[in-house]
Amino acid sequence: MDAGRQREAGAAKFFRVGTSKSALPRYNEPLICRLKDIGKTRVHTETAFMGHYTGPKARINRRLGLEVYDSSGAMRAGRRRMNPPGVQPARRRRPTDYGKALVEKQKIRHYYGLSQKQLRRFFALANRLRGNKGENLLTLCERRMDNIVWRAGFVHTRAQARQAVAHGHFILNDKRMDVPSHIVREGDAVQVRSRENLQKIYNKQVEEVDRPPAEFLAAEAKDLVVKVVRLPDIDDVTLPVNIHLVVELLSR
Repeated sequence: MDAGRQREAGAAKFFRVGTSKSALPRYNEPLICRLKDIGKTRVHTETAFMGHYTGPKARINRRLGLEVYDSSGAMRAGRRRMNPPGVQPARRRRPTDYGKALVEKQKIRHYYGLSQKQLRRFFALANRLRGNKGENLLTLCERRMDNIVWRAGFVHTRAQARQAVAHGHFILNDKRMDVPSHIVREGDAVQVRSRENLQKIYNKQVEEVDRPPAEFLAAEAKDLVVKVVRLPDIDDVTLPVNIHLVVELLSR
C-alpha cells in the first residue's frame, strides 16, 4: 500500500463514517486527505476543518448578542428570536471572566472570518509591532484583503468579499490576488479585474450598496478602484469588542 492510501485509510479510521455524503462539513479547509477518495466519510467535529465558518449564522449572532454576520437571512432570523440558542434554563448563570473573554474573542473570529490558528498568528504579529497589542490586532484584521473589499462597498456582505477575493475577482497593485487574509499596505490599490462580466456585476453592486467607504480608503466607484491612503487606526474599527479581555486570553 502506497503512502497516499495509508493516509486515507488512517483518516477513514479517525473520523466517524456516515451513511450519506449529503451533509457537508462546516469548515472548508481540506483535510490531510481528499474526501472524495475516502468515500462516505463525514466529519462531525468543527476542529477538523480550520477554515471559515459556514454553519448557521443566525445562531452565532444570537449567541454573541451582536450581528457579526451581516447576511439578510441571518439578520432577519436573529431579530425574530433575540435570546441565545439552545434550551433556555430557568435562570442563567453569571458568566465567568473566562467566559466573557471567550465571547469577545469569538466576536473577532466570526466578524473577520478567522480560524483559531489565524487569530493566533495575527496576535503574534501584533506582539512584534510597536504600540498596544489589542489595537495592533484589530488594525491588522482591518487590513485584510477581504475586509478592504467589504469596507470599500464593492460587495454586500463579508462572506461575499471573502468569496470574491478567493475566486480571483480582484487585483492588487496590477497583480491577481486570491488570498483573503493578505495584509495590504499603505499606498496599495485594489481593483476589479477588467473582465466584462465582473465589471457588470460589481458596477451593479456598487450602486446597490449604500455603505460609505472607510475613512482610510479612497474609493473610485466609476473605475471600481480603492486605494489605501493610510493605515487604519483603532477609530476605524467598527466592531464593538472589549479587546483587553481578548489580549489577556491570548496571552495565557
